[in-house]
This record gives sequence, structure tokens and C-alpha cells, in this order.
Amino acid sequence: APGPRGRGHGRVAATAIGVVALAWAWGAWRVGQQALFDGPIARVGIVQGNVPQDQKWDPAHRDDILRRYLDLTRQVAALGVDLVIWPESSTPFVFGRDALPTEIMRAAVVRAGVPVVFGSDEIEGAGDRFYNAAFLIDPSGEVRGSYRKMQLVPFGEYVPLRSLLFFAQPLVERTSDFSAGERVTLLPLGGHKLSVAVCYEAVFPWLSRQAVRDGSQLLTTVTNDAWYGRSAAPYQHFEQARVRAVETGRYLVRAANTGISGVVDPYGRVLVRSPLFETGVYTGEVRWLSGATVYTRIGDSVPWACMLVTVLLIVVWRWPVRPRWR
Repeated sequence: APGPRGRGHGRVAATAIGVVALAWAWGAWRVGQQALFDGPIARVGIVQGNVPQDQKWDPAHRDDILRRYLDLTRQVAALGVDLVIWPESSTPFVFGRDALPTEIMRAAVVRAGVPVVFGSDEIEGAGDRFYNAAFLIDPSGEVRGSYRKMQLVPFGEYVPLRSLLFFAQPLVERTSDFSAGERVTLLPLGGHKLSVAVCYEAVFPWLSRQAVRDGSQLLTTVTNDAWYGRSAAPYQHFEQARVRAVETGRYLVRAANTGISGVVDPYGRVLVRSPLFETGVYTGEVRWLSGATVYTRIGDSVPWACMLVTVLLIVVWRWPVRPRWR
């Protein structure tokens, strides 16, 4: 017969299996109820420009890149979409500062008759502050809002501890030394609000949670994963973004320069997925949603509580027991 220790291990295993089975059953029931799909429908278009990394900032390719994005935007607008999304840093110029390509782009959006969310650099003031940003242009050609990336990539967009790591500065000078945005900013569109995560901001749960708590009804993410070639990184990045949709109970639309672009529903199911390194446009239906998930309400309270309990149990278990002497 098994001893007390064996029976204890059996109860622990049975409890763990029961918890997993209960979570699976509840999840299956909830998906069947379609509980997170009560909201107005919108049709979105995604532009995947597929611009090689060595051409993105080459002035010789600027006009061709802009023409490519504008041609693809006209193509997807003709499919009757309500919103078009371009990737991160999709404009081969600084939007708003470089006057001629900015006006060409505005005029093209007016002709297409559809709002466009796109990534571009943004310069503030005399040029002392440089941001990786996302803008929303409406069908009249007016900018309705912008969001400045808050979570910058160390050694890619800035040098942390610059005074100590001064020797790493040339790594950033080859790209740009960005400043971080200070707050989550929502972009208004026809009575609704959407949020944008720029590149690897999609792996930070607190950003999407804050956006939803502030009123975001749709998550979007714009990125450029061309750096990673055909490695596992673009696939991993896409899967990480999927989790944000599940956590917040929102549709997520992802536009990536070379892929993977796509649409994910609030249960994490991929509705649209593009291949890597192919130029094209993709469409999908989303809903403007306003409900709140458990994660949106309480955030990471449960994981932190579990970690605290685990540490306390380890301390108690390891604490030396002193014998009592009579």
C-alpha cells in the first residue's frame, strides 16, 4: 500500500489535472457562447509592403516605396474596407517634416477615401526629440491623432545607461536615437477608439491592458520584422501578439512590413495570416468591443500573488527547525 507521501503526491496530481480539466471545459463553453462578439462590425485592410531592410531608408528608393504603399492602399480601399493599416516606419520619410511626400500621401488618402493608420518617425520642435510613432489620417487628409512608442528597444533605439555604456552609442547612431513616448494615446475613428502597439510593445501586457482600460475598442500593432529574416523570431512575435487579444478580449490587427500580418479574434483564433516576404493586401472583419475581461480588471495580481505564496512556502519549508530541549 502506498505510504502517506505517495498518497499526498497522488492528491496533488489529481488536483492539478482537475484544475486543468475545469479550465478547459470552461474555456470551451465560453468560446461556444461567443460572449465577446457584441459590437459593431468593421472591415479592415492590411498593407504588407515587403520592403527590404537595406532599401527602407535609402533615398534612392523613397519614391518607389511610397508609390508601392499608395498603390496597395488604393487596391485594398477598392475592396470596401473601413480602415487601412500600414506597418511600422512604413513612410520612407519623416511624416510632417518632409513636405512634398507628406502632401502626396495626404492627397492619395483623400482619393482613396479611407482612414489610414501608419508608422512613421516624428520629430518634435527643432529636432532634439525623435519618436517612433503611429498616426491616423482620416479620409479628408487630416491627422486625427498620433501615438509615440513608449517601450524602446535597448541598443536598437536607444542606449541605456549612456554614461557607462558610451562605447555602444555607434550602434544606435546607425539607426536613430529615439525618445520614449510618455503615455498611451488612443486614436479616434468615427465614434470609436483604437490603440497601437509599435513593434515589440506587443509583448508587454500592461500596455494593451492600459489602452483597453482607457477605452480602446480595437488593438492594432505595427511592426517591421524584416531584421529577422526567415528565423523563428517573426513567428514568435506574432504568437506573442495573439495573447494580447485573449487577455483584453479585443480583436487585434497586425501589420508587418515583411509579415506576419494578420487578424486575431478575442479568443486568440487567427482569422487572417499573411506569408512572410510577400507583397500584398489582406482584409478581415473585426468588431469594436467594449467589455472588460478578468485580466483587464485585475491585471497581473494573480501571478504576483502566486509568486509571493511560493516564496513564502519555500522560506517556511527551508526554515531550520530547532529542537526543543527540556
